[in-house]
Amino acid sequence: RRAQSLISFTVALMTSPCVSAPMDDNIETHTFLYFAYGSNLLKERLQLKNPSASIHCVARLKDYKLIFGNYKGLASDRWHGGVATIENSPVDEVWGVVWRMNVADLESLDSQENVRLGAYSPVEVNVKTRGQELNCRTYIMNSCIYAPPSPQYLKVILMGAEQNGLPKNYQEKLKSIETNKYEGPLPVMAELERIMKRAKERANHRSDA
Repeated sequence: RRAQSLISFTVALMTSPCVSAPMDDNIETHTFLYFAYGSNLLKERLQLKNPSASIHCVARLKDYKLIFGNYKGLASDRWHGGVATIENSPVDEVWGVVWRMNVADLESLDSQENVRLGAYSPVEVNVKTRGQELNCRTYIMNSCIYAPPSPQYLKVILMGAEQNGLPKNYQEKLKSIETNKYEGPLPVMAELERIMKRAKERANHRSDA
């Protein structure tokens, strides 16, 4: 029954304008566009559970602003602070990364965003990049209670913003965000640092070869 519902949802998703569906019988080759604005700006973070993600472009979402909070005020066990979401705000804008992903990773992405628990809802937004408009999937927190992010969570966002070349003035705006000054351990941060260290070592090894 679960498999049937996933197939039905996948078929529905493939009819949406944000999905590119190659002429292929293999359902895992179908893709969709995902607009990330928080920790999933960082490639290594997103690919922890969603290995198909590849960068499509940098884009901006008009009339929204980036905020931090927790679903119903429940603190994030993963990040020990507020996490990113967006809310309507005329004249503001949110910069982010559009990732192209396999539909096979959709369930994993929804799980990361706690969709089944009701913490986030998937929505479609139109983002702009180089004069082009793209229809993308993104996520907005439900019942958000404002709360500052942990320094580690903000660091991941900043790393992703730098990695993908978001506008310098937007990066400076991110750097000015106040954190909750949490200094304890975060397993997800330790895992990301290990992955990035290994990637850097491989890159250095290739350049020395």
